[in-house]
Amino acid sequence: MTTTLQKLAGVFGVVFILVAVLGFISPGGLVMAMEPTTGMVLGVFPVNLLHNIVHLAFGIWGLVASRAWAGSKTFFTVGGIIYVVLTVVGFLAPTGFGLVPLGGADIGLHAVLGIAMLGIGYTAKPAPAVTV
Repeated sequence: MTTTLQKLAGVFGVVFILVAVLGFISPGGLVMAMEPTTGMVLGVFPVNLLHNIVHLAFGIWGLVASRAWAGSKTFFTVGGIIYVVLTVVGFLAPTGFGLVPLGGADIGLHAVLGIAMLGIGYTAKPAPAVTV
């Protein structure tokens, strides 16, 4: 039986993969350099090759995690922590130490994503056991 948490993990996984694809096809999205060749997704969010690979990895993780309730809970709690940390790093090192763009509009997006994922992960309740 697929739970709501598992369905959400699958949805998040698909969205992360779509964001990765948008990043890969944006001008500069296949370049590892930070400036001035960094691509822009939706004209707002800076990306580069590593950033797109991370989005793709999160998407695959979400899809794999959606196969089980425990995996989905881990995806949301650990993923949420990662995105909260990325929010803080975005303030301190907007260029991700020269590796990945984390500043600008990404700070707000990462904060919302991290809080939402933590909220989903920490409030998730397992589905009641079905007895026959």
